[in-house]
Amino acid sequence: MACVKPFGGPIELQSKKKKNRSSKHIYKRSSEVDNNTNMGVEKQVIRPGTGPRPSAGQNVTVHCTGFGKNRDLSQKFWSTKDPGQKPFAFKIGQGSVIKGWDEGVMGMQVGEVARLRCSPDYAYGAGGFPAWGIQPNSVLDFEIEVISVE
Repeated sequence: MACVKPFGGPIELQSKKKKNRSSKHIYKRSSEVDNNTNMGVEKQVIRPGTGPRPSAGQNVTVHCTGFGKNRDLSQKFWSTKDPGQKPFAFKIGQGSVIKGWDEGVMGMQVGEVARLRCSPDYAYGAGGFPAWGIQPNSVLDFEIEVISVE
């Protein structure tokens, strides 16, 4: 398993707090950054969890919002919190989801909310995901909350 790295470098989260004292954040467009295919997955903890961490083979249920539509990391392409959607469940470490989720979520705890930044090879790669507006070789961000582990 590859190491999940903390956010950093040219694509780190930038806060607008200095200007307007709000908690809004700006994410750079992925076209403004180097789409480094060796990046893997980077993690930024938004809220720490207190529950157990999942192990390979366990069922994990998460809330998730994905960003990176048309290479713009501020544009949402999907969310389990959208009307008609529900939390997403998958078996971790089995390749049933993108590599960035398998590796990033395995390092999270129940109750934790984190932003995972996935390089193209840890997301949808050269094929992208046209139905959701994800261009080939796109860096993607996912805000994930681990709800349960079984």
